[in-house]
Amino acid sequence: MDSLTQACLGAAVAGAVMPRLGRRALLLGAALGTLPDLDVAIDYGDAVADYTRHRGFSHSLLVLAALATLLAGLASRWRRSREIATFAHWWWLFALCLLTHPLLDAFTTYGTQLLWPLPLTPVSWHSLFIIDPAYTLPLLIGVIVFAIRPRRRPLGIALALSCAYIGFSLGAQAFVESRVKSALAARGLAQAPMLVQPAPLTTLLWRVTVIDQGQALEGWVGLLDGDAPVTLTPWPLGDTWRQSALATPDGQRLAWFSGPFLRYDVVTPDARPYLTATDLRLGIPGLHPFVFTLAARDAAGDWQPVPSTRESQGRPDRSVLERLLARVVDPSVEPVLPPRGLADGPG
Repeated sequence: MDSLTQACLGAAVAGAVMPRLGRRALLLGAALGTLPDLDVAIDYGDAVADYTRHRGFSHSLLVLAALATLLAGLASRWRRSREIATFAHWWWLFALCLLTHPLLDAFTTYGTQLLWPLPLTPVSWHSLFIIDPAYTLPLLIGVIVFAIRPRRRPLGIALALSCAYIGFSLGAQAFVESRVKSALAARGLAQAPMLVQPAPLTTLLWRVTVIDQGQALEGWVGLLDGDAPVTLTPWPLGDTWRQSALATPDGQRLAWFSGPFLRYDVVTPDARPYLTATDLRLGIPGLHPFVFTLAARDAAGDWQPVPSTRESQGRPDRSVLERLLARVVDPSVEPVLPPRGLADGPG
């Protein structure tokens, strides 16, 4: 989630766990709530490494639990801190502020390595967009009320409302998945890999991505669609280039991180062809912010790995967001069409 949301969540948790700290709890909680994201300042060597190692060690429940224990031990050794709370109380404060950050991130699509260093697939529950005012506003209001008059009750209400919203998002996602699965079963695609995630800024509209035989089927399903049929638009994934991409270390790393939701292309920004991979999970069709250069073609026509760089297809502008908003209530609106004319070439 975005930094403001994580700061508000940490502040709300700290104030609820230890209201005796007053406004200092808000500052401490906000700092702890944003601490895991400081890993974005680390340069891991190239664009793919930076992308796939973010939300790694700094978001590990194992690492953060150990850090909470260390911080609680330090706090309990300081006389003024011992007068405020016991080691156990300090531990709960540090642990909850730190651990709620990666757990909240796991509800988004990016991918969070909750059990790093275990080489497990990143966790993504896909029920929240990275910025969602409906989740953040109760926390922000609760923190402001507590800052004016430090009492636990406003923070408890704010946390309860935010948790209830997460529950709503999971229920909405399950409803959409049920509709989509029925449509896919009628097309013989019941077992196809499927991703259902919320549209930007809302859980009333959901983006559906299905992978089937070298193409992505993209569509939108709203909670207010009624009996409108589920419409999915196909566009190619560039499977011709997949094996060449997977022959590179960065291509293998991306496939582990993003699963089958990758598109491969060959581009020629200069006289030399380059092989790229686009993470289709993030952004919206036609506007994906994470496109990585994996390899370049040499004089013999072979693909040679290159240090990966990141490009972007841009972000949704106002007109796109307006169409998305209109799509919430009108199933006939097409918010975003995937780019046309994408052709696979020889591998």
